[in-house]
Amino acid sequence: MSQANIKKRKVDRDEQDEWYFGSYSDVSIHEEMIADTVRTDSYRKAIFNNKDEIEGKVVLDVGAGTGVLSVFCAQAGARKVYAVEASSIADQAVKIIRQNKLEDKVEVIKGALEQVELPEQVDVIVSEWMGYALLHESMLNSVIFARDRWLRPGGLMLPSKAEIFITPISDILVEERLSFWSTVKSQYGVDMSCMMDFARKCILSSPEINIKPVSVEDVLSHPAKFAEIDLTTVTTNQLSNVTGCFRVLSFGSAGLSAFCIFFTVTFPGLRPLVLSTSPFKPETHWKQAVLYLDQHVYVNQDTVVEGEVKMYPSEESPRHICIHVDYTIGDKKKRSKTFSISDGYTNPEHH
Repeated sequence: MSQANIKKRKVDRDEQDEWYFGSYSDVSIHEEMIADTVRTDSYRKAIFNNKDEIEGKVVLDVGAGTGVLSVFCAQAGARKVYAVEASSIADQAVKIIRQNKLEDKVEVIKGALEQVELPEQVDVIVSEWMGYALLHESMLNSVIFARDRWLRPGGLMLPSKAEIFITPISDILVEERLSFWSTVKSQYGVDMSCMMDFARKCILSSPEINIKPVSVEDVLSHPAKFAEIDLTTVTTNQLSNVTGCFRVLSFGSAGLSAFCIFFTVTFPGLRPLVLSTSPFKPETHWKQAVLYLDQHVYVNQDTVVEGEVKMYPSEESPRHICIHVDYTIGDKKKRSKTFSISDGYTNPEHH
């Protein structure tokens, strides 16, 4: 195969948007999101916690999907809810709104947010825009557009803040996979321990962002927040380079094999509600983003792990996120690695 064929081609933006919205036409994606009780219950509680701000007001639901958040807002007393959805799932949202006898309050508008027209300004914007590692899929750009175009001054954003965290982890399963090759001789009488270097290269050297649940037992330090996004003020230009530093101390002796990235979003109110994708909290469909280092580094109690994280859109596919980490572990020399979502994750399973 020629090098030209191997190289990723830059995807045309219109073609990419068509694929992106088309991917939400399948029921399984919406089933997964609704079934995520941490996600759906958090939004429901947040909406009813802000009942006083929603009652009698106008709400815009950006990327409404099946319309469940729009229904919650109507149930909380909204005068009018505009449910904007670009994919064909909007047709199902119309049926759900009708089945719940909310046609007089909720209007489903089928189309990309940037291209639709609303008859009035809105008091509240609600959206479940978060992707893997928070920013994968870049739906936040549409929320910012909606805020700047349709939200009245002082209007309410649900959620209103996002934070991104990093922590080093020790992946026991990876350790077991690597050591497997040294056990083959005792099992079959064939020494295959030389495969360990190859296995290490295949498993650890990959620049892929792995989306998987991280066990609490594998976490090697208190998480460090390296970025915070204020949804009321952030610009799309700022999202093109989300950067922050971190410094943590390891809990004990272990092989540090990866970094784990997760996020939280906060809903305002008398008692702010936090939806967390931390390994220390109940699992969500976002799981965690795991970044494998090229080699394990053994750390002891209070070993300093520090560095800088940069998150930015992929050149080939602007909806996809890249994560670059510069890091130093203890007295080892500074290292760098850049990660991205592989083609295996190009069919999104969530917002």
